[in-house]
Amino acid sequence: MTKPGPLSLNTATVKEQWSLQQCIEGCARHGITGISPWRDKLAEYTTAKAAKHIRDVGLTVTGLCRGGMFPAADAAGRAAAIEDNKRAIDDAAALGAQCLVLVVGGMPAGSKDIAGARSQVRDGIAAVLEHARAAGVPLAIEPLHPMYAADRACVNTLGQALDICDGLGSGPNDRHLGVAVDVYHVWWDPTLAAQIGRAAKRVLAFHVCDWLVPTTDLLLDRGMMGDGVIDIPAIRAMVEGVGYDGFCEVEIMSAGNWWRRDADEVLRICKERHATAV
Repeated sequence: MTKPGPLSLNTATVKEQWSLQQCIEGCARHGITGISPWRDKLAEYTTAKAAKHIRDVGLTVTGLCRGGMFPAADAAGRAAAIEDNKRAIDDAAALGAQCLVLVVGGMPAGSKDIAGARSQVRDGIAAVLEHARAAGVPLAIEPLHPMYAADRACVNTLGQALDICDGLGSGPNDRHLGVAVDVYHVWWDPTLAAQIGRAAKRVLAFHVCDWLVPTTDLLLDRGMMGDGVIDIPAIRAMVEGVGYDGFCEVEIMSAGNWWRRDADEVLRICKERHATAV
């Protein structure tokens, strides 16, 4: 097995311990060469300050989390989501981010129309795609595990995400619109290998953590790589097999464990597991 690509820190991994400024400093201190900020942390620091700090220490911004959340109960809500996504695209451009990750959103409150929500997602992405192209920011649709279909993401498989890409004119070699492959969300999919093959050059980001058994919280009990049941090296081989040669971005949301630990310890263990379990 080849060595994994370089390591990137998704700031969600230490969101309870560190500000974005501290995350940037921590990556530099630990020799982690990539970072993927969340927008709440970015807003606290400001985009201009963060962009300068990231450039000064030589980090690569592997993604900005997150855009999306397109479905809404009325036209005003849908328009507000589109404007928010355009602001996210502008921030991603200012940071030099390799992509803007789209967590597309679930069904509007009170709705039972998941097909309608998926249609709103497609329309929302279509509405911001040219803005993203002009800004030079690839859009990465991140399918989430079906347990999130109602409230977080009604796009739940790589196949569904790629159907959107195809429908909006993104071919296998078009890196303007593609997918983020997060092992936590896709490891269970029996068509995973085929869909990664279909994605080809449209794999824009690769996120790693692990699925614990038993798990105590479906959102906030993700495991460190190697502590759960996901065959991460096998999935990495799939994405590398279609030409992905980018970063392995560690994104661990863990209220009961990793968010309670010293953040420097978390980064040290991330580096160790990146070398042994990814």
